[in-house]
Amino acid sequence: MILAIDIGNTNIVIGCIDGDECLFVERLSTVRTKTELEYAIDIKSVLDIYHIKRSDLEGGIISSVVPQITTVAKLAVEKILKREVLVVGAGIRTGLNIRIDNPAQLGSDLVVDSVAALAEYPAPLLIFDMGTANTVCVIDRDKNYIGGMIYPGIGVSLDSLTANASQLGGISLEAPEHIIGKNTADCMKSGAIYSSAAAIDGIIDRLSEELEGDVTVIATGGLAGKIIPYCRRKVILDDNLLLKGLAVIYRKNRK
Repeated sequence: MILAIDIGNTNIVIGCIDGDECLFVERLSTVRTKTELEYAIDIKSVLDIYHIKRSDLEGGIISSVVPQITTVAKLAVEKILKREVLVVGAGIRTGLNIRIDNPAQLGSDLVVDSVAALAEYPAPLLIFDMGTANTVCVIDRDKNYIGGMIYPGIGVSLDSLTANASQLGGISLEAPEHIIGKNTADCMKSGAIYSSAAAIDGIIDRLSEELEGDVTVIATGGLAGKIIPYCRRKVILDDNLLLKGLAVIYRKNRK
């Protein structure tokens, strides 16, 4: 069993992978000011909730897009496991063939998503990861990572809307009863959810044309479950994609 951790701008996703099974997935808030000990306590508390002991874990692996806390989190996990922890980055074998202008610029989360998708789904692939930013990974029929897209996440868009429109307040992110809103809150909910779903459908259409054929579409990330049910195109929702990718990379680099 391994401990897999993905550090994002908003949340830190924690899970334990035993073989091909993801035993649990939990989220902590990403706090850039926390110390190594504070993160160790948080992670240990999650493991305790699921009755997982240090002796049950053979190792750990981390993916991070927040450089300020990558080392802090690594040391926190090593404090718990009492052994070195892998961090996805330079020098780590992934098996992913990256065909972009500067492969070093590709975020570790996108690398991990792509590795997981290639291990489980047929290419060509489109992988939507919906979080603080929405990202799209594009993998061609020869299993090459050929590029992608980045655009604002639904939470960022809503925050910008409420910050810049004085008469619009915060809302919960859930679909209203009808697509045509009858009050301000329902109008905002409908706009946020259905515009995001329509954007995904449109992106799939355009990228499918670029790839000249049918594609497998996968969605993951903290907000994917809120949006994907309202898409008209077929999209596979895989909440555990990134953690499964970390497990694949861990096995590729196990000594």
